[in-house]
Amino acid sequence: MELKNCEKCGRKFGAMSSETLCTKCSAENIESDFKKVRDYLYDNPGASVTEVSEETGVAERIILKLLKDERIEIIDENNGLLNCERCGVSIKSGKICDGCKNELAKDLMGAAKNLKPEDKAPEKKETKNKGANFHIKQRH
Repeated sequence: MELKNCEKCGRKFGAMSSETLCTKCSAENIESDFKKVRDYLYDNPGASVTEVSEETGVAERIILKLLKDERIEIIDENNGLLNCERCGVSIKSGKICDGCKNELAKDLMGAAKNLKPEDKAPEKKETKNKGANFHIKQRH
């Protein structure tokens, strides 16, 4: 990791090799790209990734990220573009299929039931309201 200046805002940030934007500016770009893709797909449902990329100027890797983040979805179940990272079945969006999500959830529930009492987190003690409540004030 190296220290770089963001190309957009000029702030210093810890960058991995090819990064040129800080986290904040990168997130703003992703949001802007999402809006372009969303608007294009609204008018052109069923468009291919390549078509969306060419028409919006959004890189295919960003469109794939939006798919994996479940912000957009492929219409065709058997698309050959996006596969479950666990079992390999074709999926519309995300990283794992519903079947694997359910299986993982069931496994986690089973593991939680098998915890020994000393392994479990201690229960929170209730405290009585003894005066003023405090919070951290946001700095402006």
